[in-house]
Amino acid sequence: MENRKNFFHLHLISDSTGETLMSAGRAASAQFKLSHPIEHVYPLIRNRRQLMPVLEAIDREPGIVLYTVVDQELAAIVRERCAEMQVPSVNVLEPVMDIFQNYLGAPSRRRVGAQHRMDADYFARIEAMNFAMDHDDGQAPDGYEDADVVIIGISRTSKTPTSIYLANRGIKTANVPIVVGMPLPEALLKVVKPLVVCLIATSDRISQVRENRILGASGDYSNSQYTDRATIAEELKYARAVCAHNNWPVIDVTRRSIEETAAAIVALRPKLR
Repeated sequence: MENRKNFFHLHLISDSTGETLMSAGRAASAQFKLSHPIEHVYPLIRNRRQLMPVLEAIDREPGIVLYTVVDQELAAIVRERCAEMQVPSVNVLEPVMDIFQNYLGAPSRRRVGAQHRMDADYFARIEAMNFAMDHDDGQAPDGYEDADVVIIGISRTSKTPTSIYLANRGIKTANVPIVVGMPLPEALLKVVKPLVVCLIATSDRISQVRENRILGASGDYSNSQYTDRATIAEELKYARAVCAHNNWPVIDVTRRSIEETAAAIVALRPKLR
């Protein structure tokens, strides 16, 4: 019997927003139903200083590396370091650009983020990406009022990837973990402008994702409580109670893709783009 992993790390390195890579990675991953990607997205990587921590992260959690890096020097570093680490890597746009160059008989201009128009919408997307990164996992609570959306939920309910997906569409999104016994930030309880929405899933689904997370973690990390279904059920009960008390909507992401979850969030607040 072949030994197939039921999870794998998927590293996405982009010198722009990363949207192209996420679409390509998810389209390919969807063809392998028995293997689930753990996505690591690294947007706006445009110099060696930004790239080095990314390569260190890949070394800690090896997997498939997809990248769209126009700068040839940086692309060469990614390619060579991945070869040294013996992890597969693909410069996603390079084969397509080669076909264009051969057919058109002219070299590409190799502009970073050339697929994005340098207009107000483009800069809104960049600002939203930076906001999502600065306000990930409960960081910088003083900025929650400036968000369009604040996503809350217990561990492993896809808060961060959903935040990044929304940010790629110019929607400023923060995300905050719900932990039993720990009060939510006061700043969150006082927000007026943003939509606050809670993501949940079934205990079985969350347990499975958490088990994959532990298996993919470096070191000997193990926590039976973290994956225990009864404990997770209590966490979900607590999250629902918090939302009921604050009149916050809840979205079950058990059978939703990130795109479907994002669409459901946008539908809750029609003013969002």
